[in-house]
Amino acid sequence: MAFDPMMGTYFWGFLVLYGGVMYAMSPSATTVSSFFRGTDNQGRPASEWALMMSIFISWIFAKSVTNAANLGAAYGAVGGLAYATYWLSIPVAGIVIYWLRTRHGATGLVPFLLQRYGRAAALAFALAIFIRLYNEVWSNTAVVGAYYGKAGEWPFIGAALLFTVATLIYSIKGGLRSSIATDVVQGLLFVLVLGVVLFLVLPQHGAGTLVTSGELRLAAGADLVLVALLQVLSYPFHDPVLTDRGFITQEKTMLRAMIVAGILGFICIFGFSLVGVHAKLEGLPAGDNMPGAVAGAFGALPYFLMTMIMIVAAGSTLDSTFSAVSKLVGQEMPLLAGRQPGANALKIGIWTMVAIAVLGNLPMIAGTDILKATTVSGTMVMGLAPVFLLAPLVRHSPWSFHLAFWPGVLLGVLVAANALPQSWAIGTGKYALLLGANFYGLAICFAGFLLPVAWQRLAARR
Repeated sequence: MAFDPMMGTYFWGFLVLYGGVMYAMSPSATTVSSFFRGTDNQGRPASEWALMMSIFISWIFAKSVTNAANLGAAYGAVGGLAYATYWLSIPVAGIVIYWLRTRHGATGLVPFLLQRYGRAAALAFALAIFIRLYNEVWSNTAVVGAYYGKAGEWPFIGAALLFTVATLIYSIKGGLRSSIATDVVQGLLFVLVLGVVLFLVLPQHGAGTLVTSGELRLAAGADLVLVALLQVLSYPFHDPVLTDRGFITQEKTMLRAMIVAGILGFICIFGFSLVGVHAKLEGLPAGDNMPGAVAGAFGALPYFLMTMIMIVAAGSTLDSTFSAVSKLVGQEMPLLAGRQPGANALKIGIWTMVAIAVLGNLPMIAGTDILKATTVSGTMVMGLAPVFLLAPLVRHSPWSFHLAFWPGVLLGVLVAANALPQSWAIGTGKYALLLGANFYGLAICFAGFLLPVAWQRLAARR
């Protein structure tokens, strides 16, 4: 679809209006607790409803919505199922965090790692999640920019930067409290607009035809389903956008919110993948932005609605990214240095937001492919699965962390560099090698974690 200058006025107007409305609705955070933990200024935590909506929409990344549709176009409903499976990460995180809090009194993942596996382990983990947060900035702003122009052109860059500034302003105003409050509005708006989009798509072929498209076999996308099932054991733990919300309300409230958010997210992502399935059935040419292609084929109004979805999804993730990175630097990095956060933690957090907003957009300006932000991230952090799932087996075991974590990082690097032997592949599909890397790699990481445990117990018997 060509970019009409007259229509563009409405698109740019919505972007400005979006920023203004979010700022007006965003509450001010005047205390450290409200800025970093999302309480109100009297110290009361977010409600279960607000927490559930916040978790749900914060994980509906703009790039994930795009990827879901792209996979639907490539593999039919099986592709949508594969990507939706990642949303099972949310209940997994909820169950593990519930156990960490109720059985071990954990106040956060970094403090827990510091106590259980040592400073070097906590530092390695902090670096991994910082890289994750850095990638969240440019990969989401680039998705928004793609609806205003082509990568590298001024409408693309200008829209992405304007969107960043609008989000940054209301994030500075309220921190995590602002993020949760706006997430409720963004979540409701997303579900409403998604419903309208699906109303346009579903009648074209019928829901039955859409959800039964594709074949459930390894070479037809089922290999990615298995990759997702393996990665949900580790993937959620390197995303502070999710895990930070696991420590701000009562344990049972948090667990219920995460279970519901995970189910709702699964349904919405699978539903959105049907946009891509529609494109496949219509014979639209494959590309890296199938939502835009489908909306453009319907006309100006659907394209505008799709733009709204992407802005809302990207905004909910970006403001959560800003609040997460501010907490990491302002409150958790001092712990790694052996001291408590100082009185200037809030000021440090705000300036960290500004810095990540500027630096995080450099890859977007350079034109980096958004898929590179998440292609192997789940593989690189597979070692976090035993670190958290098997934590009851150790009291203090730094070697267990390192022998589990670093093999996963190495395998992720090998996958990214296309240096993994083909003999690791399981099946013959596009994701055969990725499946093998995760299956065999997860076994290596679990073995690495258990090796020091076995050594300790053997030594104790002597």
